[in-house]
Amino acid sequence: MTPLARARDVFRTEAAALRTVAAALDQSFVEAVKRVARAAAERRKVVVAGVGKSGNIGRKIAATLSSTGCPAVVLNSVDALHGDLGILHERDVVLALSYSGESEELTHLLPAFKRFEAGIIALTGAPKSTLGRHADLVLNCRVPREACPFNLAPTSSSTAMLVMGDALALAVADARGIRLEDFARRHPSGAIGRALLVRVGDIMRQGDRNAVAPGSLAVKEALLLMTRARSGSVAVVDARGRLAGVFTDGDLRRRMAGDDGVLARTLREVMTRKPVCIREDALAAEALRLFDLRNIDDLIVVNARGEPVGLVDSQDLPKLKLM
Repeated sequence: MTPLARARDVFRTEAAALRTVAAALDQSFVEAVKRVARAAAERRKVVVAGVGKSGNIGRKIAATLSSTGCPAVVLNSVDALHGDLGILHERDVVLALSYSGESEELTHLLPAFKRFEAGIIALTGAPKSTLGRHADLVLNCRVPREACPFNLAPTSSSTAMLVMGDALALAVADARGIRLEDFARRHPSGAIGRALLVRVGDIMRQGDRNAVAPGSLAVKEALLLMTRARSGSVAVVDARGRLAGVFTDGDLRRRMAGDDGVLARTLREVMTRKPVCIREDALAAEALRLFDLRNIDDLIVVNARGEPVGLVDSQDLPKLKLM
């Protein structure tokens, strides 16, 4: 099998595995979400335990849970037997990962988990295994086969556990009503932090770089205004100075194809009414979302009175390290 053929086979096999696991989701998942959300609300934590590849997946799941507002820690299954079990407190929730459900290092911990009255949620491909039988809830991660040609190396199964953990973390975040602002508090650095903490008013073009014109202005004059502002658009305002529309260089090209007199027309005649806009106090992350959702190049910024006070140009985003 060629490298490309092998790669495509891995993608097909793992994608099929995920569809199988998604189809098997049941009420146990709903109950798991409720338990984890309740633990977070009561200032308890999720303790994630696994061995080998499952342990590696567990670390990522713990990180995702913590980043979305649900405190989670990783418990090394071997070290737990030598004192690290002290990280577990009464009525914490244990997320135990073992595809076979028979990993000795993990099953040896089950009596200890019970003594702490910890709720056990198992991520396993074997619901009737030792782990499955002792767990309070089982999230079935069973896959038809591994992507490994020998059906041995954890591939499809580890991917299924990873996605199950992501699904659990995000469903818990939904259940707890986590907002964008909450997410921002936990990501103060990097591109995510900048997008979530920076406001639109901090990054917008303003003053001479923000082209604004009344609807009575001719298109020819508006083009000069756009050129001076080095902008691809002009915000059109009504008599009260509020945003009424937008005219872009793309609009001009489309108009010129069938209207030789477009340069003499007023902006009011050719503008796009009710354009996409954003408040100056909105998070930069919301601007990014609008660019992706509406497929636009320029985003007009307005104040509380609906007056255009700035412009966010998509070409500025890489320089601002927001993408």
